[in-house]
Amino acid sequence: MNKRIWELDVLRGICILGMVVVHLLYDLMVLYALVDWQPPVLYTLAQEWGGVLFLLISGICVTLGRRSVRRGLIVFFCGMICSAVTAGMYFLNFSGKGIIIYFGILHCLGVCMLLWPLVKRLPVWALAALGIALIAGGFYLQTLPPADHPWFTVLGLPHQGFVSSDYFPLLPNLGFFLMGAVLGKTLYRKKETLLPRVNTQNPPIRFFLLCGKHSLWIYLLHQPVLSGIFYLIMLTK
Repeated sequence: MNKRIWELDVLRGICILGMVVVHLLYDLMVLYALVDWQPPVLYTLAQEWGGVLFLLISGICVTLGRRSVRRGLIVFFCGMICSAVTAGMYFLNFSGKGIIIYFGILHCLGVCMLLWPLVKRLPVWALAALGIALIAGGFYLQTLPPADHPWFTVLGLPHQGFVSSDYFPLLPNLGFFLMGAVLGKTLYRKKETLLPRVNTQNPPIRFFLLCGKHSLWIYLLHQPVLSGIFYLIMLTK
């Protein structure tokens, strides 16, 4: 994407900050049990659907730029770093096994980007039909009993007893990514902002723009920072 479209960066920035807040509250309530608080509806919505907005935005962006394979490899590698760190936290007895990320949002986004070249030449109607089918298939898988083989977890059919602090299977999430690509090929077919008259130098907009541009770094660093803070708090208790 040679010329960045500001509203996509702003939306990505809002998403990543929302995810930081969700993880902050999760750490407080579940991981470290520092507060006993019933989460509000907004927290539940952000926890369950915030990642979908990430996937839609990524789907839009993949139609605007090049090197989706290179970008996908980088994102997937970052996901593997998260897997290694969370596995280390478990093996060092910093947390329970549920903290381990086997196939989280970064793994999913990385694979979606890697798969994009296989479908990018499809007409918009076919891309939309495929996306809807994958979404429907993903929700159908959720009604089935647990799988016998752990590899089905990647597709969306986890094995018995599966737990993870971040789980985004390919189904239905690849479908959401493709629906984002449909938006990119229609709403953003000219590869221009839809809101050219907005003053992007406005401080709040610039803040969210900055967060959106560096969302990957924020995602990678925010949980270690939060964990370090809470670990120090636990030592003082």
